Amino acid sequence: MDFVSAWIPLPMKPVRTRFAPSPTGYLHIGGARTALFSWAYARRHGGQFILRIEDTDVARSTPEAVQAIIDGMNWLELTHDEGPFYQMQRMDRYKEVIQQMLAAGSAYYCYTTRDELDALRAEQEAKKEKPRYDGRWRPEAGKTLPPVPADVPPVVRFKNPLTGVVAWNDQVKGRIEIANAELDDLIIARADGTPTYNFCVCVDDWDMGITHVIRGDDHVNNTPRQINILQALGAEVPLYAHLSMILGDDGAKLSKRHGAVSVMQYDDDGFLPEAVINYLARLGWSHGDDEVFSRQQFVEWFDLDHITASAAQFNTEKLLWLNQHYMKQLPSADLAARIAARLAARGVDTAHGPDLTKAVALYVDRCNTLNVLADAVEVFYTATVPSPDLLAQHLSPEAVPALADFVAGLADVAWETPAISALIKESIGKHGLKMPKLAMPLRVILTGQAQAPSVDALVEMIGRDRVVMALKKHL
Repeated sequence: MDFVSAWIPLPMKPVRTRFAPSPTGYLHIGGARTALFSWAYARRHGGQFILRIEDTDVARSTPEAVQAIIDGMNWLELTHDEGPFYQMQRMDRYKEVIQQMLAAGSAYYCYTTRDELDALRAEQEAKKEKPRYDGRWRPEAGKTLPPVPADVPPVVRFKNPLTGVVAWNDQVKGRIEIANAELDDLIIARADGTPTYNFCVCVDDWDMGITHVIRGDDHVNNTPRQINILQALGAEVPLYAHLSMILGDDGAKLSKRHGAVSVMQYDDDGFLPEAVINYLARLGWSHGDDEVFSRQQFVEWFDLDHITASAAQFNTEKLLWLNQHYMKQLPSADLAARIAARLAARGVDTAHGPDLTKAVALYVDRCNTLNVLADAVEVFYTATVPSPDLLAQHLSPEAVPALADFVAGLADVAWETPAISALIKESIGKHGLKMPKLAMPLRVILTGQAQAPSVDALVEMIGRDRVVMALKKHL
């Protein structure tokens, strides 16, 4: 019997997508992009987004990994409508379907031992043939099967079609065809009775009414097997969209050194979820030349037609640029609250010092992560000791008299940026210096850094008493 997939989804069928990670580690960038695209497609079409935890790899799946996935989803605000469903809680359902398939003749028991399979593989490789199960236990009309061994627990194999092709119109890669002759009879239940990955996925997608499967292209080879199983079950076959891989900045496969780390690491590193979402959306998808857009705009625009079939390349600089953009868009009070939390985690008390809202506003244009911004404003709330080398580099002997005049003038100057600016100009004018000769040592003494915002605004922010005390230590 020839199986050819030509299923076309009903136009009015409600969209149901799913994100189905294996809890063997954290939620990484590639998984987060898959979740985002699946979530956005469901939201765009008023459908449902399902979270399914594929935890059948008992040896590697952990509760901590499950929580890490859920934490990452929550941080990105990719809320699911149903679930999380756990495959380990659906074992009875899988076994029920396997029994139905055995009864229907679309699956069969196979008693081939591991030694026999190894010998078969060695023989095929010696003949330069593709290693594959030879169907020795596959029941066929007129075929006599070997005697059933008493001491061999059988696996269950799917009776894959022998002829024809399995084909689908991939929403990213276009039409894909695989000859059934290239596929052997897949094991769908191990000898201990536990079902295998490709089988569980089919039952889950069938039971959950999944209409669109959006996933990484490492699953392309699984798709023909899954289509054949779904068709054997009499289930509707979903539309598939396989996303190409993400490469690192250098064009190599994304790894930890490129940023293939836990999504929550981006939170720890000071990135905003809004920036990460915006960046992920542009990894392999586009809406014209738009680079910056809100979550709502993304949902309104998202489709499968504009996902590129070529690999996306991770660009750390662009992510940092986006993050700075979103930091600058935050209300000052919101930004200050986020920085206060980070400083508190370091043990820095912001209650004694300048208004944190004003401090972050002074530095935000110079900072591309929350951590960098927290580093910058921390100097306002902790004792600053400039390094001797930096001080020697910028506090020249000719600057000391001008610095002394500036300190003397601070006693009576109106404590506002324009008046402080005028005092600086008066001090350098009196001694025939250029602005950097006084501004640079002021920055170094007050912040311990050579790079800082406008020095007059900096002086005003730190406060009269603290500025005078710090400067007098170096006169």
